[in-house]
Amino acid sequence: MTDEDATDDGATGDDATPAEPVAGLDRADPLAAVSPLDGRYASRTAPLSPYASEAALMRARTRVEVEYLIALGALDATPIGFDEAETEGLRGIYEEFSAEDARLIKDLEVDGAEGYAATNHDVKAVEYFLRVRLGELDGGDPIDDAEALYPWIHFGLTSEDVNNLAHRLLVKPAVSEVLVPAIREVRDALADLAREHRETPMLARTHGQPATPTTFGKEMAVYASRLGRALGRVVVANEDLSGKLAGASGTYAAHHAAYPEVDWPAFAESFVRGLDLEHTPLATQVNPCDDLAALFDALRGVNDVLLDLDLDAWLYVSDRYLGQRTVEGETGSSTMPHKVNPIDFENSEGNLSKANADLGFLAEYITTSRLQRDLSDSTVKRNVGAAFAHCLIGYSKTGDGLAKVTPNETVMREELEATPEVIGEAVQTILRREGDTAAYERVKELSRGKRVTLADFRELFDDLDVDESVREELRALTPAGYTGVAADLVDSVDE
Repeated sequence: MTDEDATDDGATGDDATPAEPVAGLDRADPLAAVSPLDGRYASRTAPLSPYASEAALMRARTRVEVEYLIALGALDATPIGFDEAETEGLRGIYEEFSAEDARLIKDLEVDGAEGYAATNHDVKAVEYFLRVRLGELDGGDPIDDAEALYPWIHFGLTSEDVNNLAHRLLVKPAVSEVLVPAIREVRDALADLAREHRETPMLARTHGQPATPTTFGKEMAVYASRLGRALGRVVVANEDLSGKLAGASGTYAAHHAAYPEVDWPAFAESFVRGLDLEHTPLATQVNPCDDLAALFDALRGVNDVLLDLDLDAWLYVSDRYLGQRTVEGETGSSTMPHKVNPIDFENSEGNLSKANADLGFLAEYITTSRLQRDLSDSTVKRNVGAAFAHCLIGYSKTGDGLAKVTPNETVMREELEATPEVIGEAVQTILRREGDTAAYERVKELSRGKRVTLADFRELFDDLDVDESVREELRALTPAGYTGVAADLVDSVDE
């Protein structure tokens, strides 16, 4: 195909007609969003906005810079210091951070502002923003001489010192305040289902084939327990997030050159721990990010449990083991009016799969850097919020699905009664107890690959050379009654 041919279809080339915006649709409207996270699913991802948005990152950077300036002022070596009122005024800059502040930082980065050229650097823009805001506090209420503080903003730091701390100041509460409660809500819903249906007998399947019966409650308890353990790993990993503040190559070189008498590693440790983060004492310019990778892997563990649940729930709905509550006015299919589809479990499956792909990529990518620093991780880390958003959608959709389903005990019992061969395991085990060396083979010959009835089993029992009490024990076996201690196992869900 020639270049000319490539443009003839109207899809490529200079003559292609660009798509026009939908008339009357503002770019801020969710319907105009490029990503479904801020469009179709905006209401579900909204809780993450305070932690994952560009404005949130600007505010977190501002917090790091302000707290660092205050910490420098507390050193005997530096000529600056702040009283209580001044400290309160400085902290007010990030505590009262507004949309106007975020827009000013973006202007300083992209267009410049009065007295400042465009930085084309997002962290430098925060430094200049602080100069502007300090200037507004000038005159002794509460800052006496703002301009004297300008050299101390971002003193000795590299951008990564600010960024690695700012990102963790956002990730940590995003996980603890948004994701963890959402996971726990699903876990609690599973535990409630387990307790409510602890004795509801259900045919189990191994390899997709009828197997030893279980109870629906016990199966939900398995998922609740797995999810609880996976959630615990997330909580631990989140508490272990660790920051660095060691300069351009991780050597504190600029700090040491200015004030060699100060124990800068100790200062950095105290500062980072003051932000409620662990301290990374050895780093290049880049925080190695092994802590974030561990957190992302832990979240993938949660998602793997829920993906397994989504698949099983989908199959239970398909087998009519689970009925679904209908929603007034809802449409299941554009052509088949009768359909009530397990869309919540399917939606969760898709979003959790996307989240895991993103989390796996992030965990692998951010733990590598060319020599002491390259910038490729910077743009990648901006997508952490998107990965979290897919997690959150998945958790809420699984929760919605669980809220709509009801175990169909009639169907479960009917299928159990139609599959009497599952008591074969119990029969051959009891016969083994009685010393029958051919017990397994005897039951296998009767039932493997065949449709059998309880009457067939009873004929076998009549021919056995066993005590009458054993024969009665065998005759009492039923598929619905052969669930072991499944109901009692539910009690361990909260341990």
